[in-house]
Amino acid sequence: MKWIMYLGAALLLSGCAFKARQVEEAGPGPTAIAQVGIVNHTGNFIYSASVDGAGGANMARWGAGGPEVCCASIPRAWYPGMMVLVRWDMPDGLKHIIKEKMVEVEKYDETGSIFIHFFPNDEVRVVVSIYPGYSTAHPIRHYGKPKDPNS
Repeated sequence: MKWIMYLGAALLLSGCAFKARQVEEAGPGPTAIAQVGIVNHTGNFIYSASVDGAGGANMARWGAGGPEVCCASIPRAWYPGMMVLVRWDMPDGLKHIIKEKMVEVEKYDETGSIFIHFFPNDEVRVVVSIYPGYSTAHPIRHYGKPKDPNS
């Protein structure tokens, strides 16, 4: 009886491995695991944000951080037309305002973490980088809160 259980478990596991290979081969190429980070170029708090369902972190007004939420899957090689679904909640007072949009991923040469950049007027950009959102080496420079011209 033990041998039948072992055989059944082995068949089940080999079937899962086969299915994983099929999924990987069906896509544009091998994938990598990536953490998700948020960079906020607005004066509004972001309650949560995700890319293709991965994420969920929040970000303060004008905030930038490192990748904080695991995990998303990205192709190891960028390809033209690569799109992701970005979903975010930018509340207005106590009212949650949930939005989503398809965004093209900007060209990258090496895998890293996925960063969702939020700008005024619901402009969203997505980049892949090994550098955190506050780094001067990050692909999209974050300058923090703009200086008040009246001060």
